[in-house]
Amino acid sequence: MAKADIILKGNAIFTGLTDEPVSGAVIIQNNRISDICTEEKSKTYIGTQTKVYSFNDELILPGFHDFHLHLFLGSLYADSVSLIDAKSEQEAAAMVKEFADQRPDDPWIFGFRWYHVHWDQHTLPSRQTLDELIPDRPVLLVNEEGHGIWLNTKAMEVLGIDKQTPEPAFGKIFKDESGEPIGILYETAISLAQEAFRLPKEKEEQLLEQFLNKAAKFGITSVSDMLPLTGYELGDIHLYKQFEEEGKLTTRINFLTVLNGNLDYAKRVRRAFNSKKLKFSGLKQFLDGVPATYTALMLEDYTDLPTAGEPFLPPETIKKWVAEADREGFRVRLHACGDGAVQLGLDAYEEAMEANGRRDARHTIEHIEVIDPDDIPRFSRLGVIASMQPEHMNTEEFASNVYLSRLGKERSRRTWSIKSLQDSQAHLAFGSDYPIVEINPLLGIYRAVTRENINDEPKGGWNPNEKIKLADALRFYTLGSAYGVFAEDELGTLEKGKLADLTVLDRNLFALPAKDILQAKVKLTIMDGMVVYEHAQSEKLAVK
Repeated sequence: MAKADIILKGNAIFTGLTDEPVSGAVIIQNNRISDICTEEKSKTYIGTQTKVYSFNDELILPGFHDFHLHLFLGSLYADSVSLIDAKSEQEAAAMVKEFADQRPDDPWIFGFRWYHVHWDQHTLPSRQTLDELIPDRPVLLVNEEGHGIWLNTKAMEVLGIDKQTPEPAFGKIFKDESGEPIGILYETAISLAQEAFRLPKEKEEQLLEQFLNKAAKFGITSVSDMLPLTGYELGDIHLYKQFEEEGKLTTRINFLTVLNGNLDYAKRVRRAFNSKKLKFSGLKQFLDGVPATYTALMLEDYTDLPTAGEPFLPPETIKKWVAEADREGFRVRLHACGDGAVQLGLDAYEEAMEANGRRDARHTIEHIEVIDPDDIPRFSRLGVIASMQPEHMNTEEFASNVYLSRLGKERSRRTWSIKSLQDSQAHLAFGSDYPIVEINPLLGIYRAVTRENINDEPKGGWNPNEKIKLADALRFYTLGSAYGVFAEDELGTLEKGKLADLTVLDRNLFALPAKDILQAKVKLTIMDGMVVYEHAQSEKLAVK
């Protein structure tokens, strides 16, 4: 009998095939799972070079797959100032100043997660507030939802943005009464600042290494990198390829590029990037923005503003692009937060299917923050994947949750309809949308199971009928995402013959109250049969 490279023994192995963990051992040979067996049988696999890990009641499970994140933007976020705790425009500016003073050599000062909706005064900030503290260095601050940025005057000068700069379609340059830009760009207008994100190669390498280390620390063994943003694209697939060739790619990357009516580039990268660790995964486009800023496309007007939002692009254009991409065998993933955008996306996929014939395309709708109940069964009927990020449900004060005021009582019941989609037999895949929220998968899993915010509000959960079981939440973050990239035969569950991507948590979540999910930590992460993260306190028995 061939001897194992690694053996993981434990009383709580969640294979993903059943709703409860089992006891036993996972046997790893080379980069695959060669057996899942009893602890007694595992002894026959022990050789002189075998590493044996004993985890007792800690949870062994498939590696997490974050189905929706922004790798480069997230990497930059981790190396920038976080403004999530600011309560005012002035406080945010002071935090940026303190960070800038610590980084005197940075050509740009980056910050993330400011949000005027949470400030004491719910008004947009201006460049002048930043100018008072940082007049001579360019500053770019991304807001919490990722659909707006705040610039100082120096940044606008560097980028060439002034009162004559035209607004791109579905973009907004906020201006004062005299027509001067105040320093706020929304949606596609962010593309005017794309030059700021071009960093030296050495810096990009450093940020990618930091991201891979962070992903491993949180038990993430695969990601889907949503390179296209609103009107621009961030990320370097050739750097990813370099890391793969150098043996430094410790997280599998499935990346997307933009759906824009021109398929030539997509055809080239589809041919060139098709390994098990780095793979082209389809085309992405935006149908709308987000409800918090009234840019999500709704079927009816917002409750507190007489507008239903607008589509990101003309519906006939989106439908034409989707049909063309589908005809050429591409899968498409469409950002749709509002119920109007969700319906538009489903319509586009259905019309493409009618035009081109049915196939296993695995087209996807992203976010689905609000959905009309009549559209829920269409996911299963059309074979469309529901890609959702439960951590977006989290709010600091539920009573002031903007979704309640934007949507009203009745429509707010249609938010993040996870259980309803599951019951309709739709395929679901979970992700974080990092850096819009933290990358930790356990946050989203907790939110899907409890539907309570960080203050345990509302008691019993927001729309509690949409709670799901822990086993299902874990599956949507593992098998669901593997299915989403056509990899369910290789990843997503712990089975004999599958690739050895595993995570070990420091406690058995199935035996503890749901609140303990938030305290859980990763002890070990294995990707492709290699240990890529090991907590210093992990108990390890290496048999020589």
